[in-house]
Amino acid sequence: MRKNFIFLLFFLSLPLYSQKSKTAQSMEAQGLVDITSLDSTIRVSLMYSRADNFTGKVLYSDLREAYLHPKAAKALAQAQKLLKDKRPDLSLIVYDAARPMTIQQKMWNVVAGTSKNIYVSNPKKGGGLHNYGMAVDITLCDVATGDTLDMGTKVDFLGSYAHIDQEASLVKQGIISIQAKKNRELLRNVMCEAGFTPLRSEWWHFNLISRAEARAKYKVIK
Repeated sequence: MRKNFIFLLFFLSLPLYSQKSKTAQSMEAQGLVDITSLDSTIRVSLMYSRADNFTGKVLYSDLREAYLHPKAAKALAQAQKLLKDKRPDLSLIVYDAARPMTIQQKMWNVVAGTSKNIYVSNPKKGGGLHNYGMAVDITLCDVATGDTLDMGTKVDFLGSYAHIDQEASLVKQGIISIQAKKNRELLRNVMCEAGFTPLRSEWWHFNLISRAEARAKYKVIK
């Protein structure tokens, strides 16, 4: 009985990483960091671990954590701090972060040959900044309820209603609300102040560096 008790204590004392999924361990082996290790208040709800995304499929079968390159993770933690200073009742919630190129290929296969291919980076052309851990898909949520704020479209909406350069017109047409526009602007303000750059066609997508810099200095995630 005593031996069983000692074994249980030993098992519980094992490092937490030993319990992580194969994909999570692969991410860490490639130098990426779990964003919640820098700020545990950042919410995570990976949309590609569910089927309610534009592909209609589960792409992350064993991943629940959001990983980024350390530089991007540090910038995201700064964005959360800036948001908390402005709006303590809100939090960032991550829908996608570092993305292996194998997953990128699956996404590309869905849009290849369609008009939606402009929204997904082609792996044969080097992919996008998600594939370097330098981009994040993100929105805002209420801390108390966990409910996401109105942004006019859902995250992962592939169409002009998600374009940030058309927001004034979208409000004027009654397609998105004034509040949705303000919510998008708040998200952009904290992300840009932390060093990220917004993507014109997706209000939820932010890059830390350019593709040219990523391809010159960093490795693609496998």
